[in-house]
Amino acid sequence: MSYMWADTLEALERAHLLRLTVWGAASIVAGTALVAWMKVASRRSDLLRHFAYQSAGWGALEVLLGAVLLTRVTPRDLAAATRLDRLLWLNIGLDSGYVICGLMLALLGWRLSRTLGVVGAGIGITVQGLALVLLDLLLAGQINR
Repeated sequence: MSYMWADTLEALERAHLLRLTVWGAASIVAGTALVAWMKVASRRSDLLRHFAYQSAGWGALEVLLGAVLLTRVTPRDLAAATRLDRLLWLNIGLDSGYVICGLMLALLGWRLSRTLGVVGAGIGITVQGLALVLLDLLLAGQINR
């Protein structure tokens, strides 16, 4: 990691957490709107319903995490900046695991039982994992310049 001023890193970290919170809020709105639309339109789709549940549930966790962590952002010294970098790469690995788990859930849900609810949940997990990978890679790219 190259040398970066503490205030620049703090601003990048805040922007990252704000993006996470906005993505989470958008996921809540999208998931809730999808469920509401299905109810109002009297449509039944296990795939869409479980996708919507995953979107709203992950979104709630992302909003909570983003909001809590935003209150704890402070200027970092070199050791703390290094810990942030390492934690970020750990998160990228975990996020990639979410993508793989979501894909496997969707694939196995379809191949083994043709259960569209499981497929929808798997797709929902995959979408959330991909978003987290992209958000974390964006911050990693910014701080490793």
